[in-house]
Amino acid sequence: MKPDMGILIIRSRFGDKCYIEATRDLKGTINRNRFQLGAGSHPSQELQTEWKEHGAGCFTIEVIDTLEYDKDQSKTNYSEDLALLQMIWEEKLVKENMEFYKG
Repeated sequence: MKPDMGILIIRSRFGDKCYIEATRDLKGTINRNRFQLGAGSHPSQELQTEWKEHGAGCFTIEVIDTLEYDKDQSKTNYSEDLALLQMIWEEKLVKENMEFYKG
């Protein structure tokens, strides 16, 4: 069984800031982000600092879009598709006046 792939968002409940990430394994990436934030080792230091200051309860982590696997079983590289999907979401979120945590 193939893992779900798509875009996840970590959104601040106290401001208009978010962190989005495209991934080939949504469940695994959500777990990794939760672990990194809890351990103080998330790659976005800005997000990490606010997570530590305000606590996990001030953030939501959710899937905002999924990418379906191609019917052609020979396709194995979805990195371009995921990058395009992330760009689309970044544009949508900017139009909603969202800011992004720096990486």
